[in-house]
Amino acid sequence: MRFSRVSLILAAGSAIIPSVSAWGAVGHEIIATVAQMHLHPSVMPILCDILNYKGNCHLAPVAAWADRIRGLPQYRWTGPLHYIGATDDYPSETCAFPGERGWEGRRNINVLSGIRNTTNTLESYMSLRKAGLTTESDEDAAQVALKFLIHFVGDMHMPLHLTGRDRGGNGIKVSFDKRVTNLHSLWDSLLIAKRIRTIPSNYTRPLPLPDVESQLRGTIYDPYIRRVVWEGITGKYEDELDSWLTCPAELSVQPLQTHWEQWLSWTFGRRIGAWIVGSHLTDGGLNTDDETLCPYHWAAPIHALNCQIVFPKALDEPPYNHVSFSGSTDDHACNSSNQSLEVHWLSRPRKNPYLELDTPEYSGAIEDAWIVEKLMSQGGIRLAAVLNWLFADMDDSSLLNRTYIL
Repeated sequence: MRFSRVSLILAAGSAIIPSVSAWGAVGHEIIATVAQMHLHPSVMPILCDILNYKGNCHLAPVAAWADRIRGLPQYRWTGPLHYIGATDDYPSETCAFPGERGWEGRRNINVLSGIRNTTNTLESYMSLRKAGLTTESDEDAAQVALKFLIHFVGDMHMPLHLTGRDRGGNGIKVSFDKRVTNLHSLWDSLLIAKRIRTIPSNYTRPLPLPDVESQLRGTIYDPYIRRVVWEGITGKYEDELDSWLTCPAELSVQPLQTHWEQWLSWTFGRRIGAWIVGSHLTDGGLNTDDETLCPYHWAAPIHALNCQIVFPKALDEPPYNHVSFSGSTDDHACNSSNQSLEVHWLSRPRKNPYLELDTPEYSGAIEDAWIVEKLMSQGGIRLAAVLNWLFADMDDSSLLNRTYIL
């Protein structure tokens, strides 16, 4: 069985990168692990050298680094780089990305621009490296840029990092399994944690996929990754993988597309044009997209999930439309450790006044549609494609039609 048909290096003149803080630490590490499974053999040694690894090298341990350091004085300015706030994307019937008022915050200080800027930094670094002209300062800058890139691609695939509504859900208290949390934390960690706790036992055994098993680290979420790969990437998503990496051939004004069409395009892997609003360019006026890297184009249908399922309609109606709180001073704050998960699951369930979302209609629908699994799969595939484009040996003829065989 073919592991994936995705070519993973850019051919000259191609409009596709040849064949994905938001998530908590576990989500980011899963995305990084999936990406590592899809890297060309020439790439990982370069990444390990940039990261200055001593011993076993893996991308997962650095995947949540950007969340861990964002509270340090020298990195506080990076907080807004973890998300982007679209104006006028509420109420859900409008779902503009963005609306006529554009984007919240400072220009180019957002997660989509962060992906573009870190990619540009690493591209320039590789030009210097190949010429033997790098300095210690260049090496340090490349290491920081790589860590941020790994993290930002993960952030982009968490829907609540693409909306400014209620600080990305941090301002909305909800109940999950009769325990109080907020909507952001629910998507950040709790939906993943529940899936890990209920994984079928057969995924505790190795898959017949050496390229997969060799990248696992003996973590509690290894069985979950096996399931995502086996049932998702090599299963239901196999025919969609190339489309996940497609960018518009030209950045021009396109007809308005409704959020329902965006939802269908994401759910069924269909390419239904570019996702723009009114007279905005296909990259939302951010200047982030080109024919090979298009974070806005990739993010738009993910943002549409906020309007379709992330914010349940009940939150707009009494009695829940008046329930909110300030749980953090940092917009779109994320969990950078697993401690909050332990606190949540070890706390005693009790009756509370908040909307319960551990229900068949909400968490059950998300599980049945494999929404979280698809987002992390897309994150991993796209991260691998970008890293291969930046670092793979272009002289290696095997890159032109790289395939993975079970």
